[in-house]
Amino acid sequence: MTGFISFVSSGPGDPELITLKAVDRLQQADVVLFDDLASGPVLGHAGARAELIAVGKRAGRPSAKQEHVNALLVEHGLAGRHVVRLKSGDSGIFGRLEEEMAALRGAGLRYEIIPGVPSACAAAAMAGIPLTRRLTARRVQFVTGADVTGGLPEAVNWAALADAQATTVVFMGKRTFPKLAAGLIAHGLPPETSALMAEAVGHPEQTLLRDTVAGLAARLTGAAADHPTLILYGPLAAFDPPAT
Repeated sequence: MTGFISFVSSGPGDPELITLKAVDRLQQADVVLFDDLASGPVLGHAGARAELIAVGKRAGRPSAKQEHVNALLVEHGLAGRHVVRLKSGDSGIFGRLEEEMAALRGAGLRYEIIPGVPSACAAAAMAGIPLTRRLTARRVQFVTGADVTGGLPEAVNWAALADAQATTVVFMGKRTFPKLAAGLIAHGLPPETSALMAEAVGHPEQTLLRDTVAGLAARLTGAAADHPTLILYGPLAAFDPPAT
């Protein structure tokens, strides 16, 4: 008898920002394969009998190889277990979901995908800004700031990313943002365009930093990527934070 795999999105890290369906699957799981960013309090929803296995990948740190993660999913699935593959944010956004789905399909295993709160949406909410604005920000684009080598991707659509009428969210781009910003400005984005950097969204150590694209690039020159970081820029990031 083959098992079943639930790809569960845990949201940005705040255990209150996880869906009821995600909690249900964690409580039913025999095995939970979890990423670094989907650990901590969220794992408290797992049932007492669940085997917890860390398979996180973090830049610059010892990490599980993707092939190993795929093999674990298939191994436990073929053993007849209910497996939860726990990913941070929404698993369909820069989460290598497709590679793991392909491994399961190749093994004839069934699976489901449970969406979660994307970290970009959580960051905007915590900063007190919308991602869209009538007339001036009709488009939102999510991009990665790093390729498999950790550098800025070579195939950059500069015209799209330098569009001052779009809200752009850069994932994994803290180290490469100075180079990205230089390209954006060279392709017409005003250097005074508002920017917001959000680190460790949904975690106790969360920080939000408001600046301009040029100012943030100067701050980040030579900076280390100690925490997962999002950078938002466009016509929205200048909003004041909500009162607390």
